[in-house]
Amino acid sequence: MGPDEFDRLYHAAAPRLISQVYAMCGNRSEAEDVVQEAFERAWQHRDRIDAERAPEAWVRTTAMRLAVSRWRKSRNALTAWTRRGVREEHEHAEPFDPALVAALNALPEAQREAVVLHHLADLSVAQIAQELGVPDGTVKARLSRGRTALATLLAPISEGSHV
Repeated sequence: MGPDEFDRLYHAAAPRLISQVYAMCGNRSEAEDVVQEAFERAWQHRDRIDAERAPEAWVRTTAMRLAVSRWRKSRNALTAWTRRGVREEHEHAEPFDPALVAALNALPEAQREAVVLHHLADLSVAQIAQELGVPDGTVKARLSRGRTALATLLAPISEGSHV
């Protein structure tokens, strides 16, 4: 993949990937960081990334894995700060309803990933299965369980709305 082709990939895919990773991790700046790092890694491996075989999927998979890795590392730090009674809240304009992001974050990682990839990245079950290296049936089960859990988590919100 040449530099021009890589630039086109970056400009076309980065905003979409940031939104998808944000939905997965719930932190906009973290999403921006991991997508940037994923593109840096893609640049380093551009000679091995086939432009005909979904380079965006490669970057997305890398970004999602980085987000999960960072989340696991920061979980322990957050637990320590919570025990000390110190917690900072930051408010910024986010691309998704905070209630949706909170509900997504309440899902198990595998279900959250499947829901985000299917509903926000608009990937088919087969594409998700290929990216995650799992059978189609596993993706379908994760989607079903994730949707059911989201419906339960978001029900109090929709019951309280006056639409």
